[in-house]
Amino acid sequence: MSNYIYITASDIIEYLYCPRFIYYQNVLDIEQHEHERYLVNKGRDIHELKMVRNKDYLRKSIGCIKKEIDVYLTSEKLHLVGRMDEVLTLNDNSKAPLDYKFAIYENKLFKTLKTQQIAYSLLIEENYDCKVNKAFIIYVRSKNLIKEIKINKKDKEKTILIINDIFDIINKCHFPQGTKNKLKCQDCTYKNLCFS
Repeated sequence: MSNYIYITASDIIEYLYCPRFIYYQNVLDIEQHEHERYLVNKGRDIHELKMVRNKDYLRKSIGCIKKEIDVYLTSEKLHLVGRMDEVLTLNDNSKAPLDYKFAIYENKLFKTLKTQQIAYSLLIEENYDCKVNKAFIIYVRSKNLIKEIKINKKDKEKTILIINDIFDIINKCHFPQGTKNKLKCQDCTYKNLCFS
């Protein structure tokens, strides 16, 4: 891994969507202009609003005894950075990330969202020297439904392999295979550059 570059938990989501995002964004330095997209902007507004409104609210129903909001963490070991909406301390003294998503819960947990939370758990473990066994996502467009995600050692190992793959693309300027799901290409900000 490079000593000079860090990736974000959002980079991991983009890699899982299609590895070529990493190549276009981090190797060729072509911005995707996601700030122009409605749902991205709406999601950011929701995050900011929740930070203000829920500043002192503790989620006792999930065993939360303390929380920190808008937490930015860095991993020197993994060259990873991430900003969590909340870091919860639970009643067993473990910690857990909590993330607001401007989304509707569709009776399944998407791999991208789970992997992002696992990346956050790695950041929390390194910075707080504690165990993280679960994470929480609040689906804002499903009446603030809260879903718990179990996180185990195998999940963390897989996420570290994904981080290593991302650094291989960046450091070796490797043009990776595109996504196998061509439906994703229709809404891709790089679709005019990419011929997969």
